Amino acid sequence: MATPFATPRARALGFGLRACRTDRDLGVRELARLIGVLPQELSNWEYGKRIPKVEQVALLLGVLVVEPRERARLLDLAKNAAEVSWLEKVMPGRKDYTYVQYEREASEMFGWEPVLVPGLFQTPAYTRIVLAGLGLPAEQVERQASARQARRHLLTGPYPVPYGAVLGEAVLRPGFIEPSLMADQLRLLLDLSRRRNISLRILRGSARCHPGLCGAFAILDFERLPSIVFLEQFRASAYLYAADQVADYRAAAKTLAALALSEQESCAFIGEVIAELGGTDG
Repeated sequence: MATPFATPRARALGFGLRACRTDRDLGVRELARLIGVLPQELSNWEYGKRIPKVEQVALLLGVLVVEPRERARLLDLAKNAAEVSWLEKVMPGRKDYTYVQYEREASEMFGWEPVLVPGLFQTPAYTRIVLAGLGLPAEQVERQASARQARRHLLTGPYPVPYGAVLGEAVLRPGFIEPSLMADQLRLLLDLSRRRNISLRILRGSARCHPGLCGAFAILDFERLPSIVFLEQFRASAYLYAADQVADYRAAAKTLAALALSEQESCAFIGEVIAELGGTDG
C-alpha cells in the first residue's frame, strides 16, 4: 500500500522543520547540502509531500541544534507521519501552531460554529472573555488575543482567503457577554460579511435534526494538497484526512448551508439582534 500523501502529521512535521531551518537563517539548498539530500527532497519534506525517515529527521535536527523539547515533538511526528488521522493534545481554547500553519496555507475555508464566534471573526473583548472563561492565565489570554487579531489579515489582506461560515443562532445570543460588547461583536460580523471573500449565514433553531448538532468543524482546502477537516475539543484537536471522512463533512456543510438563512437574510437578522441589544448596525 502506498504511503498516504501529505497527511496531517506529515504537514505538521514539515511546518516544524521549516521553522527550525528559518530560525537558523539557512536556505533550502544550504541545509540540503549539509544533510546530504537534494534540495527538492528537503522542500517536499517541508510541505508534507514526502515523509522523511526518522534517521533523516534526527540528522537534520542535529545539524540545526534544535532544543530537546521541539526535537522530541518532531521525532514523534516523524515516527507516525503516515497515519491518516490525528488527535493532538492542546490547551483548552487554544488553536495551536499546527492549525495556524494550516490556516496560512489554505486556499479556501469553511466553518460551522453552533455556539461561539469563529476565531478570525472575534473582537479582542470577545476573545478575552472566552479564553479567560476557559481558565487560561492572563498573560496567555493577552498573547492569544493579539495573535488572533493578527490572523484576521488572512481574510482582509491583499490576498484574502475565501471563507464560508455558517453560525448557529445561539452564537448571536450568548449569556456570558454583556450586551454592549456583544453588539460590538455583531457589528464586526456585519462588516466582515460585506467582504467579497466572506460568506456568512445564520442557521436559526430548526425542528429538523442535522449533522451540525454533533459539534463545530472546519474544512480547509489547499491548492495542491488534500483537504483536511479540523475538529476542536476542550483538550484535544482532531485532524481528519481520509477522503471518505472529508466527503462526509463536505456533505454536512452543504446540508447546513441549505438550512441556513441566505446571506442577505442573515445580515438582516444580525441587525435585528443588535437592535435587541440596544445598539445599531451602522
